[in-house]
Amino acid sequence: MNTRPNIVVSSLDADRLDTLLDSLSNGAFPGKAELEAELARAKIVNPKDVPSTIVSMNSTVRFRVESSEEEFSMTLVYPKDMDSSGHKISILAPVGSALLGLSLGDKIEWPKPGGGFLRVHIEEIVYQPERSGEYHR
Repeated sequence: MNTRPNIVVSSLDADRLDTLLDSLSNGAFPGKAELEAELARAKIVNPKDVPSTIVSMNSTVRFRVESSEEEFSMTLVYPKDMDSSGHKISILAPVGSALLGLSLGDKIEWPKPGGGFLRVHIEEIVYQPERSGEYHR
């Protein structure tokens, strides 16, 4: 995508992600610089002030693939919370880094297995910790 949408990140998520990034060696995570840049350009707000339409850490998001109208859901998680369910995406994955702070209705390019990209639309924030009053999860 050519333009990057404005993003909002909670101060709790920003602090935890800074700590995570500081713990990684320079070669351990190829997207480290990109995630740092995303955090640097983000509007950082108190967890209680995160709009309910924003993708925060541990949010579950329902997407629609524009070309096929297929829908799927994923939860954005810290690496320690990854599992083999296929329903979680790590913040350290390129698309995970790109999701953080996006809003309901935003579009993103999602890498396809075997190459290329799918354009997906954020249809719903199914679950967001801040909206549920979980400010210190």
